[in-house]
Amino acid sequence: MKKIIYIPIVLLLFSCASKNSVTTKKPLYEMLSIQNDGGATIRFYEILTEPEEIVMLLSDPNLKKKIKQDDIKKCNFLILNMGSQPKGNYKFVIENIEETDSNITITINEVKPIYDDRNLSEVFYPYSIVKINSKKPIIFK
Repeated sequence: MKKIIYIPIVLLLFSCASKNSVTTKKPLYEMLSIQNDGGATIRFYEILTEPEEIVMLLSDPNLKKKIKQDDIKKCNFLILNMGSQPKGNYKFVIENIEETDSNITITINEVKPIYDDRNLSEVFYPYSIVKINSKKPIIFK
């Protein structure tokens, strides 16, 4: 009879034991999209901080799957547009990103493809979209 009483008590204690929840820290940034064509004709960096601006990214079918509703409140987004380029495969690479108490400093480098003389008549408009997992102000170096 005592065993019957002890078994439920022991099971109850084990089920109520605290579990070690492992929280993974998100990286400071994520490259959401690197596109070879489809950007604007001028070169610019744009920081999207306001929810109204970020919602426009959700109209892109590829980004819709990568941006959660919670990201709109907790993240900034960057649009890195390279302008018109004579060849494809141009892209931006984030060389360094540092977070301080007051802001985020980003160093961006442009990667140029190796040229060959085939088909110089095409023009491409490469761009990238980056998610910064912070709402701190962003400074470009």
